Amino acid sequence: MTKFLDTTGVSYHLQQLLNNAKDTIILISPYLKISEKIRQSLDDKDRMKIDIRVVYGKNELQPDEINWLKSLKSVRTSFCENLHAKCYLNEEEAIVTSMNLYEFSQINNQEMGIHISKTEDKQLYDDVYNEARRLIRISDEVRLSIEKIIESETKSTDKINNNEKGFCIRCKKEIPLNPSIPYCTDCYKIWKKYENPTYQEKYCHSCGKDNESTLNKPICIECYKNSKAKFTNTKS
Repeated sequence: MTKFLDTTGVSYHLQQLLNNAKDTIILISPYLKISEKIRQSLDDKDRMKIDIRVVYGKNELQPDEINWLKSLKSVRTSFCENLHAKCYLNEEEAIVTSMNLYEFSQINNQEMGIHISKTEDKQLYDDVYNEARRLIRISDEVRLSIEKIIESETKSTDKINNNEKGFCIRCKKEIPLNPSIPYCTDCYKIWKKYENPTYQEKYCHSCGKDNESTLNKPICIECYKNSKAKFTNTKS
């Protein structure tokens, strides 16, 4: 039977899905900001040599995440461009949900999803599993995607004059123009506590005018259109 899940239900069944895995774990989520509890579960399954595939869709890997992923022997991580799906599977069950893997979603957001048992609805489980495998096939291994991230960020930085003035998207303090880092030091420390890349801020990073900016999209539409070549390959 397919079961509806609220926020608490998604978190609970995701943890159970990890705990019960015997052969396979597939985690598909745009944001690779994995909570400490899930990290511990994956560390344990890695020691058991269970095949673990992680597919993500945002170029925002932090050094600690890269190092952690490299330390896991049974985990293969892939980057899938334009990924928006959130789906988690083991060999016997699947969860299709609105919830990302990062901890902010599990604590603060209102989420929902469905839980699918292979035993009770094999056709639906197989449909989800086959689509998950398709996303894996069209994704790039993380070794390639890390190189692409570095290359992309280097090209973006080359297009931006380091002396050009920008604004913190939270407090409007003047800072160097760099859409990859649109916060001043103090505001970044506050943002870092939750690490929500879609959290709505107040100002455009480029012009400083009022704007519903986020870390993913720090530039207002007008600035982006006026300087599209400069901001190509940034998060806007």
